[in-house]
Amino acid sequence: MRLGAWYSDRAMSAVAENLITGLTERHLCDLCERAWVPAGGETGIHFFGSTPMEDPDCRVPRQIPSAREIAVGDIVFCEISATFRGYSGPTLRSFIVAADLTPFYRDLHDTATAAVEAICAVLKARASVADIVAAPGVIEDAGVTTCDDLLHGYGGGYLPPVVGPASRPAGQIPDMALEAGMLVVVQPNVTTEDGKAGVQTGERLLITEDGYEWIHTFPRLSPGRLTPGFKLGFRRRVL
Repeated sequence: MRLGAWYSDRAMSAVAENLITGLTERHLCDLCERAWVPAGGETGIHFFGSTPMEDPDCRVPRQIPSAREIAVGDIVFCEISATFRGYSGPTLRSFIVAADLTPFYRDLHDTATAAVEAICAVLKARASVADIVAAPGVIEDAGVTTCDDLLHGYGGGYLPPVVGPASRPAGQIPDMALEAGMLVVVQPNVTTEDGKAGVQTGERLLITEDGYEWIHTFPRLSPGRLTPGFKLGFRRRVL
């Protein structure tokens, strides 16, 4: 599982270092493949979405990549999961292209970041699923929702617990608690209620007796920090 995460981090770094205007989502999928295939990795998923921050029309990564060319002022978001012998490491991030975050997207990103922090604050062995669901109230407080499960188990399959936030429940809250050694994916992928805009934030974590362990190494950066390796004079930032 750690090797699967390592391959995913290689691919996310490749996107961060090579994301420039003129590429398409298909090109970004190709970057992922080139990051892990030569090193022995296998493809899980590489979903990408791109849309102008000033006039968004895409809230989640597309499972079939588009031929739309990435432009200045876009936000690009993705879910990447490479595998090692069937064991994968999902990670989710958003990037901005040659521009500053708009206030609208800064609010979405800040809400997603706060939701991740709130969920992680309660993660540990014996934590109840009900506590996890209740933790990220910041989502509803901000007047937004999510486009996917808030948290789910993951390790050789899509496993319990599978839960959504209060504004998008994923069925009845399971009457169970976390156990040390569980792997979970935290992914409060915050979107607007109208479905036109969203961000991707999260990754897989290992539950321990007194908290959790980060499996991935690709950083979660603040909106104001630049990614390394500018190309063609254009700036990208990772959220």
